[in-house]
Amino acid sequence: MRLPAAGGDRRYFRITAPDGRSVLGVEGDFLADCQAFIGLSAAFRSAGVNVPEVYAATPDSRFYLVEDLGDTSLFSMLGDEGKARKYVAEAMRQLARMQTASSALWKPCVAYPAFCRRQAMFDLNYFKYEFLKPAGIAFDEERLEDDFERLAARLSDGGEKSLLWGFMFRDFQSRNVMIRDGEPWFIDFQGGRPGPCLYDTVSFLWQARAGFSPEFRREMLQVYAGAFSECRPAVNSEHILERVQLFALFRTLQVVGAYGFRGLVEKRAHFIESIPAALANLGSLADEGAINDCPELLRAVTELRGLPRFADAKHEGLLIKVFSFSYKRGYPDDLTGNGGGFMFDCRGMHNPGRYAEYHPLTGRDLPVMEFLKERGEADRFADRALELVAPSVETYLRRGFSDLQVGFGCTGGRHRSVYCAERVAHALAERYPDARVRIIHREQNITEEL
Repeated sequence: MRLPAAGGDRRYFRITAPDGRSVLGVEGDFLADCQAFIGLSAAFRSAGVNVPEVYAATPDSRFYLVEDLGDTSLFSMLGDEGKARKYVAEAMRQLARMQTASSALWKPCVAYPAFCRRQAMFDLNYFKYEFLKPAGIAFDEERLEDDFERLAARLSDGGEKSLLWGFMFRDFQSRNVMIRDGEPWFIDFQGGRPGPCLYDTVSFLWQARAGFSPEFRREMLQVYAGAFSECRPAVNSEHILERVQLFALFRTLQVVGAYGFRGLVEKRAHFIESIPAALANLGSLADEGAINDCPELLRAVTELRGLPRFADAKHEGLLIKVFSFSYKRGYPDDLTGNGGGFMFDCRGMHNPGRYAEYHPLTGRDLPVMEFLKERGEADRFADRALELVAPSVETYLRRGFSDLQVGFGCTGGRHRSVYCAERVAHALAERYPDARVRIIHREQNITEEL
């Protein structure tokens, strides 16, 4: 049986014997990652860390059979901090043991070079190019680069000579922690490398969709710092904790960049759904002063927090978003992960924008409205679109669904699409008072609740 894919392109299959025992068959994507996983699994098992055993592999390591840890991830338990507490605490202890294991065991197996200032700059610029620029935030590139260089220098301070250096899991998050027989087990550590251990700790505790409270984070940080100090007695736990905020900021910037690419570009649903929570984490760090010594970054983040398109998508009842947009700039983003809903193409209508007197106006201005009403085609189009949308609204209300998106596009997103979106949005608001209707004219940067 093939299992659902996660963030990568590896393929997993559960192979079950007649007596009920099972293993996972894995078809890897990158050969170096496959070889690293197999080698690191053996290394950490010998150090007493809970990782799955690899039973067999093809000569090139591209295909292998690995211990089946079941289907329960720690992520599935995170809605209740009380229930998750013991598992998260034990995951923190296991992580400290993994990170401080003798490098002679794991270092020959890693596929990637040690974390360094250059890698930090890669991730910081990932945030800039994959999220900040596409979001339309204006910033001074030279000043932002100055901020990034200061951060990168602090993140890589000390390098392998640092006592806080060890095995860096790189993707330590609750989806990569499985729960079996009441204990956490780690998977997907093939991207590990020598690096700063705190990166993994904050990756887990600041995971956007985990939603940990500040109090819970502090408690788990204390558990981790105590376990790390036990494994490496020369390290004072307070020294660990004083660098947490720096790595929390770095990891959150990297995550927001990744969500921009995986979510807004590749349209992967669970990444899209995580954007508001990740930005909330970034905002909290800004409020705590973590960005105060990076003035251009702070200014950009402050502006980013004010964008309504990235507001938290959680709400009560049905929210219908009606967009107007320009096809030249692509379809509107769907941050709910539902896939976008209805999209209507208004480009077949006569375009008021072709006439000089209407060009600077929009479909909300009376002269444009009268032009379109006189021809009649826009009203007929909008009314037919409404009748197509209406049955879905009624079904969504009856079944308790939370989001429906309706879009009207034209060449410039200024006249025909704006007019039709206004007509349909107001009709929906009047016909379905139990639903919330929000109209968004993307190209005019207008958002209104009806």
